[in-house]
Amino acid sequence: MASSSRFHNLVPINAASAAEDGGGGSNGSASSAATAETDGNGQGNQLALGGGYRLPPPELRDIVDAPPLPALSFSPQRDKIIFLKRRSLPPLSELAKPEEKLAGIRIDGKCSTRSRMSFYTGIGIHDLMNEGKLGPEKEIIGLPNGAKINFVTWSTDGRHLSFGVRVDEEDGSSGKLRVWIADVETGQAWSLFQSPEVYLNAVFDNFVWVNNSTLLICTIPTSRGNPPKKPLVPSGPRIQSNEQKNIIQARTYQDLLKDEYDEDLFEYYATSQLVLASLDGTVKAIGPPAVYTSIDPSPDQKFLLISTIHRPYSFTVPCGRFPKKVDLWTADGRFVRELCDLPLAEDIPIAFNSVRKGMRSIDWRADKPSTLYWVETQDGGDAKVDVSPRDIIYTQAAETLEVLVFDACILCFFRGISWCDDSLALVYESWYKTRRVRTWVISPGFGDVSPRLLFDRSSEDVYSDPGSPMLRRTPAGTYVIAKVKKENDEGTYVLLNGSGATPAGNIPFLDLFDINTASKERIWESGKEKYYETVVALMSDQNGGELNIYQLKLLTSKESKTENTQYYIQTWPEKKAYQITNFPHPYPQLASLQKEMIKYQRKDGVQLTATLYLPPGYEPSRDGPLPCLVWSYPGEFKSKDAAGQVRGSPNEFAGIGPTSALLWLARRHDSLLSAFVDIKMFAILSGPTIPIIGEGEEEANDRYVEQLVASAEAAVEEVVRRGVAHPDKIAVGGHSYGAFMTANLLAHAPHLFCCGIARSGAYNRTLTPFGFQNEDRTLWDATSTYVEMSPFMAADKIKKPILLIHGEEDNNSGTLTMQSDRFFNALKGHGALSRLVILPFESHGYAARESIMHVLWESDRWLQTYCVSNTANANTDLNACKDDSSKETIASESKVVACAGGGVPEMEDIELGRFLLNPRSSL
Repeated sequence: MASSSRFHNLVPINAASAAEDGGGGSNGSASSAATAETDGNGQGNQLALGGGYRLPPPELRDIVDAPPLPALSFSPQRDKIIFLKRRSLPPLSELAKPEEKLAGIRIDGKCSTRSRMSFYTGIGIHDLMNEGKLGPEKEIIGLPNGAKINFVTWSTDGRHLSFGVRVDEEDGSSGKLRVWIADVETGQAWSLFQSPEVYLNAVFDNFVWVNNSTLLICTIPTSRGNPPKKPLVPSGPRIQSNEQKNIIQARTYQDLLKDEYDEDLFEYYATSQLVLASLDGTVKAIGPPAVYTSIDPSPDQKFLLISTIHRPYSFTVPCGRFPKKVDLWTADGRFVRELCDLPLAEDIPIAFNSVRKGMRSIDWRADKPSTLYWVETQDGGDAKVDVSPRDIIYTQAAETLEVLVFDACILCFFRGISWCDDSLALVYESWYKTRRVRTWVISPGFGDVSPRLLFDRSSEDVYSDPGSPMLRRTPAGTYVIAKVKKENDEGTYVLLNGSGATPAGNIPFLDLFDINTASKERIWESGKEKYYETVVALMSDQNGGELNIYQLKLLTSKESKTENTQYYIQTWPEKKAYQITNFPHPYPQLASLQKEMIKYQRKDGVQLTATLYLPPGYEPSRDGPLPCLVWSYPGEFKSKDAAGQVRGSPNEFAGIGPTSALLWLARRHDSLLSAFVDIKMFAILSGPTIPIIGEGEEEANDRYVEQLVASAEAAVEEVVRRGVAHPDKIAVGGHSYGAFMTANLLAHAPHLFCCGIARSGAYNRTLTPFGFQNEDRTLWDATSTYVEMSPFMAADKIKKPILLIHGEEDNNSGTLTMQSDRFFNALKGHGALSRLVILPFESHGYAARESIMHVLWESDRWLQTYCVSNTANANTDLNACKDDSSKETIASESKVVACAGGGVPEMEDIELGRFLLNPRSSL
């Protein structure tokens, strides 16, 4: 229901889960005995590498340790709201728990879930009163002490909540999950299963309401026994063969299966037994134990759509490409028929828009009691094959075998469908190569009516985006396009909710749109001067039928540069807004920070934008230029015009994450004077656009370095021209592809930056030979592009200080930890002033409080030494480092290597990868 991921504390109105970015862990205190306090400038009294975790200056850690806001979820009837309570960052001990890396996923074997899963600590229920007032909080009671809550979901009638509960064992290991139920009126909670031996298996799907009194649940088979033991002596060598000369190209997936033992282990943990459990305690097992990846009841609660994966497994691709079987069952577990059994898909081409052969996107029509739909490719799954149509949509009623074929309107690539009724559905298609996106109007109940093209535009042209149709909840709990009626008007109207991108920034809107005539009327628009407002969801959709335009009720948000996001109920026709939340400012010390969206031009005429942040109270004419941190991430475009369009709003609240560059807006000078005068010391240029453009037949990356440098030059020239940045004290940084950018800029534009910070990057593109980021040519198709883009190949040119940080357990495709290891060795081999920090147990993003605080300490020390002071002498601090003779990483300290120390151990040249299967689950 949230129109954008920026609504970090709002979860779907009909569901809530612990998959948000709330994290967990200790609040405001160090979680490891190895954590060391620092002196005022965050550098500590010594720089002995490997000396434990460090803490950044208090002004940075105070922001990171601020209590997180709760997540919100509304009842299906919109009469209640729950606050899902969260804690701050988790301790490293949680990340250090054992995990199994199998088939592209990571599993906590002790509790049969995905590992590193965040959770809620409590649930508070409020009645939503008239005029947006909230009733007193009613806490969910009856939960065990220390309960960790996941997968919170409303029953369709809104009377009950279901959720998973786990409690850590006495030894600190993860406890197994149980399914709990709470009565919304009383707040009383209880365990659903009377038997203490029935546990939830949430490796893939978890549980779903079949009706208001029954849940379908994936459980750990009671006969599962102990995990298979790894044989001391293998049965034989590991062998992979391609004697059939198949063409199999795959990106650098990680965490893949390695041998027969891994196959057995994956099957052991992923296998579930489905059970139907009623609120009265009745439990019935249905179907055989299997690796169930999704369980979806039909809207009329009569059928189940069941997906499983099965052998033969693969050592080269993740589980999302394993053989997949989709069956239709009755709601009480009787097999009806097989819909498909797709073979192993190792040979999907790497070209964008390529897919596996056979049925895909199989789901229920949201507007029908029990009608299935799916898509089948006509190009054999290869996007390079020129064929029209490329996809065909099929439907089939669950009760019959009759298949309806829609007119072949999918000329490019099926992206999705929004259902309304037999007279209206919207089909979306796209084609990455040209960036074209189209929206078609179809009448699914009238097969002889040709589809009508509604919108045809470039996905990069944000100014032409008409918005997306607002959805309403049906009595069955599904979501369909909301039809709106006007008095004495027979037109077919829908509500289009758009971001409203303009040259002045985003101005979100809500349009009343006539599907038949394509005419529109703007019925709501965000403020422009101070506030940024958005329409989040419909709140007047409890009953069926069309919505009356004069009885609309909307959930909206409102924020400003300095005011936190709050939520409102807006009612028609008076359009009065009632505020329903009053979240405090998360970091009041930056309540008066200065934020400006600035525009400037690249030398080739491309319009660029960035967000310039300045410390509270800073005045350029009085205080002079500041050290500046530039933090960005490149993007690819097909046209200069689209690349130059403005995205975002100058009035959005400045959200600051735990590793955000904006933290340095709070950084104070380390001097005696700062004890009497609060002297801030950093300007932040956030997200300067770095467009890499490939117009026509040209590929963007063929001129990557040239365009990267030109964009950076324009950004630096602008902040220097404005007098806010000192030209000799500008640092550059980024994460992932932004780290790749950082290393390239230090190699190819050393005149622009005094130092760099690169987190979790990839630096040698020959290690990702079958594509990376948005590049779908192979190394052998575009050898020069791969080589010229790789900063590893230009390590000898990097003369400015560079700090490399990487998670030891990075699971992102392409950014293997080996990338930073090898790049550091190359830098050290040429005498570059460099430092490598490997964070134990951390993945592509960093989670543990110890890790994040140490990342901030390392980054702050780097900026203080090589940006604020702009120390050019590589030996100033680094001579203090000892030769790190022991390179093992232990749970209590970061592994740090500096250029004066020894190298890092070689890592095995195995490219593994990550694949996140997308089962149906509550968000």
